Amino acid sequence: MATSTETSSISAQLEALIRLQHIDSQIDQLTKLRGDLPDEIRDLEDEIAGLRTRRDNVEQEKVDSASAKRQADRDIREAEQLIKRYEEQQMQVRNNREYDALTKEIEAQRNRIIEASNTIASVDSRAGTFDLAIGEIDQRLEGLEADLKTKRGELDEVLSDTRQEQDELEKKRDEARDPVDDRYLRAYDRLRSRLRDGRAVVPLERGAAGGFAVPPQRQVEIRQRNRIIACEHTGRIIVDKDLFDETVGEKA
Repeated sequence: MATSTETSSISAQLEALIRLQHIDSQIDQLTKLRGDLPDEIRDLEDEIAGLRTRRDNVEQEKVDSASAKRQADRDIREAEQLIKRYEEQQMQVRNNREYDALTKEIEAQRNRIIEASNTIASVDSRAGTFDLAIGEIDQRLEGLEADLKTKRGELDEVLSDTRQEQDELEKKRDEARDPVDDRYLRAYDRLRSRLRDGRAVVPLERGAAGGFAVPPQRQVEIRQRNRIIACEHTGRIIVDKDLFDETVGEKA
């Protein structure tokens, strides 16, 4: 692109901006052919990723529950063995203090059995829910992945039909940006990024531009083609209609 020291006349800059806008508008039209497909594909991809993460979590929870049940089974067997040992030791104690200590140990192991039994009961009560949840997720994933495949196919078809034209326009756009002065190009890009229709450069038609009326004195200045004039409402660059048509006609 041109530097400030290489800036051409304002009229030439206006023509360069018009050419650039015309090419960008054509690219925008190609983009519109894709419709909502790119957004729909991203939404499907996000939902599928979320479901896969959820499935992994359920699978891990299932594994953790099975592990907890095995540990609870081990705790019960160990506690039962300890209770039997402590009860045998009670038969051999010589004083109440030793007997009471063993009684506390037996009570602790019985509580351990109760806790382990509760863990097993909780795991058993939820055992079927894991497979059910996984089945529902898999069913949902199957439908979403089929939708995603269809949407991607539709988008690929659109892209295939327009790829050559898109590539040619992209090349023309790179060439069209080169003669535009840096400051105008920055302003143009800012406008393009915030305007919904992407029209940073609009022609003056029947006293209005971009849907807003232009004061008579400003209209005269626009037709003189010796200033870059922006709409006071939208910031769009307003150009003379004849200049716009002539420049676009050259690129048609």
